[in-house]
Amino acid sequence: MLTQIISAGFGGQGVLLLGQLIAYAGLKEGYDVSWLPSYGPEMRGGTANCSVVVSDEEVGSPVVTQADIVVVMNRPSFEKYEKNVAKGGKLFVNSSLIDLKSTRDDIEVYYVPVNKLADDLGNGRVANMVMLGAVLEKTHVVSPVTAIDCLRASFGERKANLIPINERALEAGAEAVR
Repeated sequence: MLTQIISAGFGGQGVLLLGQLIAYAGLKEGYDVSWLPSYGPEMRGGTANCSVVVSDEEVGSPVVTQADIVVVMNRPSFEKYEKNVAKGGKLFVNSSLIDLKSTRDDIEVYYVPVNKLADDLGNGRVANMVMLGAVLEKTHVVSPVTAIDCLRASFGERKANLIPINERALEAGAEAVR
């Protein structure tokens, strides 16, 4: 198995955490992984993206140009990365912020209103977890249970109270693409 992923959006949308959780979960599930973040100097509000590789063999390069999975959380990311979805790959679009539709017929496209779903849960900050739920439901690259375990480890005791809302967000994203 070799899965290459690009996750992109504005800084502050959690696109780096989304990729990092996939990488951590892949590692915990016994895969070789790489996670390569990239962000503008302004961080929150600037552009941010990361490349993730999850493989059952050694990862040769962390650089991803043609991805099996592309997640775009804002319009500039859609415009930049839609072309980077490999033929037969999957594009996940935050339809709460992106009004464009893909014109490609060689990929699967999922329009997920992640901001709306996160707001419906009462916490707009979990939009990235809603998107992660959609991605994991359609790709099975890692288990949602493992992703939450990794989030729990990352949060520690200080933020343990945030795990339930994140679990609900994962489920809302999965439900949105079922």
